[in-house]
Amino acid sequence: MPAPHRQAIEKTDKRMRKIVTLGLATLMAATIGTAANASEPGGCLKYGAAGAVGGHMANHHGVLGAAAGCAAGMYRRHEYRKEARAKAALYDKEHPGAKGTYQQKATAYDVEHSTTPGTMQPNQQPNGAPQGGEAQPEGAQHL
Repeated sequence: MPAPHRQAIEKTDKRMRKIVTLGLATLMAATIGTAANASEPGGCLKYGAAGAVGGHMANHHGVLGAAAGCAAGMYRRHEYRKEARAKAALYDKEHPGAKGTYQQKATAYDVEHSTTPGTMQPNQQPNGAPQGGEAQPEGAQHL
């Protein structure tokens, strides 16, 4: 096979690999994003896989990226579960003798107190005013 023809084929192969890799990375990122909203954050496997793809794209450091992604995933899940246990403890104080797992109690706490998973504070309205009241314009006074 002539050399110019072989070089063209190798160049095309590299392009195709890059396109497929970017497509898979995009698909994985979209999957991780939607799955994280449905339940607790992904752990070592999800974040490790995303880190491996990112590390591979950054000068073939897939193993280093996987290790960093795994560590980040484990930390994120640990923080999520720690907060869920804290919410469950608060729910137990309000409802002595309540049955269920700490995840169920944390979900019930979120529903009762209008909080979202991952935050202990009540939701805020977009303009920064607390829920349940209307924001007053500046300079308005109660008489």
